[in-house]
Amino acid sequence: MSFLILIRHGQSTWNLEKRFTGWVDVDLTENGKLEAEKAGELIKKTNIKIDAYYSSLQLRAKNTLNIIQKILNEESKSFSRIWQLNERHYGALTGLNKMETINKIGKEKVHEFRRSWDIRPDPLEKESPYHPSNIDTYKDLPKEIIPNTESLKDTYERVTKFYEDVLKNDLKTKNILISAHGNSIRALCKFLFKLDNKQISKLEIPTGNPLVLEIDNQYNIQNCKYLDQERAKDLVVF
Repeated sequence: MSFLILIRHGQSTWNLEKRFTGWVDVDLTENGKLEAEKAGELIKKTNIKIDAYYSSLQLRAKNTLNIIQKILNEESKSFSRIWQLNERHYGALTGLNKMETINKIGKEKVHEFRRSWDIRPDPLEKESPYHPSNIDTYKDLPKEIIPNTESLKDTYERVTKFYEDVLKNDLKTKNILISAHGNSIRALCKFLFKLDNKQISKLEIPTGNPLVLEIDNQYNIQNCKYLDQERAKDLVVF
């Protein structure tokens, strides 16, 4: 039996501004840092020994993990930064205020873009400063894997490939903590919980709240819970 702890980064500056963030590399707010500190304290109380740490390439996930490791007195332990754990790319929606976008194109259309399984927003123009090819964080990524837009299905495919290639083997013997994003965690939960396309549309991942999964030798979830019950979201299947 192994533990997999999933945490969406603490509140980011663009979360606060209610903007579609995607691959834009913004940092945590002060509240986001406090969320990460509380997450670290909650994880510490479980007495689960973390054997491997992963984050996305993005600053808000990396810094959330840095804060958690500091609380756990594991600052010296290295972690892997994995592009497949990045947030979903929101295409031409990137940078737009969500409320203003609702007023412009309608609530139903925005909900469709945010919660549908396989609908992509229009691609983001490569000349945009928000395009990943113009952001220093991604300078070492091969150009052919940098998206212009993504659906949740696209995000699911890259996240689950990383699970099959790396995490599945790790879970045989290790407890793992992943600091990532709302949609990359939703994608992984769809796979692990065996959610259908309708169920996944209802799943929301709160910022800075560790989700602890207990996984058996057959890779089935035996138990799961959010550590901060006051901020827990419905897990749909449990």
